[in-house]
This record gives sequence, structure tokens and C-alpha cells, in this order.
Amino acid sequence: MSENDDTPGLTREDVSKFAQSFTEFMREAHKLIQSSSGFFDLAREHLGVDPSELPSVSDRLDMVERPNLQLALDEIMSRTEGSRVVGLPAEARHFREFSFAALLAGTFRGPSDPAPPSFDALPIDVDETLPCVIAGVWLVWHDAKPVVVGAFQGESHGASQAKLHVEIFAADRATTESMAAELHRLRRELNVYRHKVLSFTFSEYGNFGITFVPRPATTADHVVLPAGDLASIERHTIAIAAHADELRARGQHLKRGLLLYGPPGTGKTHTVGYLMAAMPERTCIVLQGPGVGALGQAAAIARAFPPAMLVIEDVDLVASERSMPGMEGTNALLFQLLNEMDGLAPTDDVLFVLTTNRLDMLEPALAARPGRVDHAVEIGRPDAEGRDQLLRLYLGDVAGDLGDLTSIVDRTDGVTASFFKELVRRATMVAVEAGDATLTVAHIDAALTELLDHAAPVMQAILGVRS
Repeated sequence: MSENDDTPGLTREDVSKFAQSFTEFMREAHKLIQSSSGFFDLAREHLGVDPSELPSVSDRLDMVERPNLQLALDEIMSRTEGSRVVGLPAEARHFREFSFAALLAGTFRGPSDPAPPSFDALPIDVDETLPCVIAGVWLVWHDAKPVVVGAFQGESHGASQAKLHVEIFAADRATTESMAAELHRLRRELNVYRHKVLSFTFSEYGNFGITFVPRPATTADHVVLPAGDLASIERHTIAIAAHADELRARGQHLKRGLLLYGPPGTGKTHTVGYLMAAMPERTCIVLQGPGVGALGQAAAIARAFPPAMLVIEDVDLVASERSMPGMEGTNALLFQLLNEMDGLAPTDDVLFVLTTNRLDMLEPALAARPGRVDHAVEIGRPDAEGRDQLLRLYLGDVAGDLGDLTSIVDRTDGVTASFFKELVRRATMVAVEAGDATLTVAHIDAALTELLDHAAPVMQAILGVRS
């Protein structure tokens, strides 16, 4: 306004009032827009109150928890007739700002209309899967009170791993927290990983997954070791597990570590398979190669579901001696391994089994405390008695018809256990090619000559033939 204009000008107070009115207008507009949202209507109808300002509890779970959460929600839905799940548009979860709280508050600007739920078939055992909702809202009851649970897979950004986002809404804080506690309890009670044999995979991008592995059927008769060595392994593993309650009562620690070392192919992995078979109720997690990168997640499962056994194959790749060139202070996985072993309660029946071909490379700190490596056994090349047992083991019922095998046993001095499996396979091939229906010592002898005298050096190294 000009100074000569008789119209009164706007004061600061007028501007302030206008701003307040406009803000209130926008707030009411957002509510009006949100009130047309299908999810908002579903939540309001189910909860019986305006959901836009309700208390909520949120959690971020590792993606391996998806089947456990699904089983927990399935259990809760089965308790009350009328419970249901509604799908979230797949594209909504790709918006960085998406959350169910934002959806119900009217601040989310992406797609928000309910959709039929979509499912992933996730493994829960060997050759068994469970349909799991990819992203959805569960309208359920807890303690006779209505509750809304939202869950979706968040996006991974850079090196960070995607998380499973869970949000819980109810008309009062106590019900929300009680529901969160019940979901946590059911996830543990119904956990698909308990008592299973698991193998972890770990990608260069920091994502990991779990594969269910059949539990080996290896028996003690299939483990060819000096009797004293096998007995000491059994005493440190199977016997302690069998007397766990009595040992706890007497104040003895149960967490322990076993190191199996020796040349490749001598039977370390085979021995581990026997331990898995001999303790069928034990949760077993196997880490090897890149899967060692999932050490933290594997240890968390072992801690959560004792009795457990955590196997780390070729542990020298993780636990290299810190004084080795280039290793000074840089081996983060070694420090994590030590922390995981130390972090267990003494009464936790968790067994660490470590294998290595390079004992000289191992970090001495692994044996610095009880509960790390308490027992070490060399799995060496078999002696004459062991070689005879291995040959007969792989020959099976045929061995009884072959008579004296001393000449074969004598010629195999210095080979590893894995050599005999390949020897019997090649001997059988010799018999097949010759058109002979019955395997003979001559067939074995011909296959042995081929392996010892004519195989390439790299093949002999793989089979453990000592040069």
C-alpha cells in the first residue's frame, strides 16, 4: 500500500493469523485426502479410532526372519475369526520415505491403495517352503483388542543390507507393546532354524541367505580315525552334550571349541558330518568360503537356539596369525570370531568346530581362553590299518569277495582318506569298460597304477598323493 492510500495496511499480526489459518487448512486438507485412502479406512474401521496419531512400535529385523514372522502372524490370525491380511502395492516400498506410520498420517505421497497380497515361497526346511507375504497389513486381535501390523522389505542402499520393517498400531500403548512382545515370543517358538543344519551364503554386496542342508547320516563306523582320536573328539562333543545338565549343576562351562587340523582330504569334514548325525537335536550352522562373512548372523542363531554347533571350515582364512605380513590389525573377522566365542554365557551348550589345513597360520589367541579352542585333534593321513578300513568301506559288500587286499593297502602308503573313494570309482569303471560283471583286485590294481603313476601332478595333489 502507498502512504497516501486510505486502505489500512496488513500488520504482522494479520500475516501471522493468515499463516496459522492456512496451516490449519492444509492439515485438514491432508486429513480429508487421507480419509479417502483405503488403508486409512481399513485401519480406522478395524481399530475404531482415527489411526493417524496412534502410538506405534516399530522394529527392523534381518531378512532371514521373514518366515518366522509369517508363522507368528499366521498363528495370531488363527486365534480370532475375521482376521485378514491386505497387500501393499509393490511399488510403494521403493519410496525411501515409505512407512505405515506415514501412510496413516497422510504424509506419504506414493501409491497407497490396498491390493491383493503377493507371496514369496521361502525355504523353511530341505525341500519345504512357506508362502510369505512380501508386503502387507494384518488386521488382527490381541487380548481381544484390535491391532494393525504392517510388514515390508525395505530397500538396500549401498553396502547396507535390506531389513524387514515391522510396525504395530493399536488404540493404546500397552496393547501395542504387548503385541510386539507376543510376536517376538512366537518368532522364537516357531523358528524354522531350530534343530536344523544350515549353510550361510554371503554376497559381495553384504547380503546373506540361509540354505537348509540335509543332516548327514554318517555313523561312527564310517569315520576312520585312530581309536583314541575319535574317542577324544566324542568325549569333547557328544559326551559333554549328553551330560550338559549335570555339568551345569556342578558349575562347569559348556561352551567349547574343537579344532580339527590336517592335510586336505583326510576326513575333517567327514568327521564334522558324523558329529551332526550323532547330535540330531543340535542346531548346526556351517560357514565356508564367502559365507564366513555372515559370522555375526550365524553366531546369533547359535546363541538363540542352543544346543548348537557352529562350524567354520578353513578357519585359517579368517583367523590368520596377526603377526603375519599384511595382517597386523586388519583382520576384522578374526576379532569378530573371538568376540562371538567370548560373548557366550558359560552355560550355553554351544560348540565351535573349526577346521584348517594350515595349523601354522592360526592366531594363538584362539586358544587363549576356555570356551575358544579347548581341544585340537590332528586328522592325518591314514596308517596301514586305516587304509585297509577305508578301502573296505568304499568297496562295500564287494570287499568280502576280494580276499587279501594287502598289496593294494601297501601301495597306498601316504594317500589321504579321500583317495580311496576315487580309487574305487575308477576301478569300477575299469571293470565296466572291460565288460566284467564282477570287480576284482586286478581292476583295483589297474586303477591304482593309473592314479599313482599316470595322473597329472595337480590330480595327485587333489587326491592327496604324497610325492
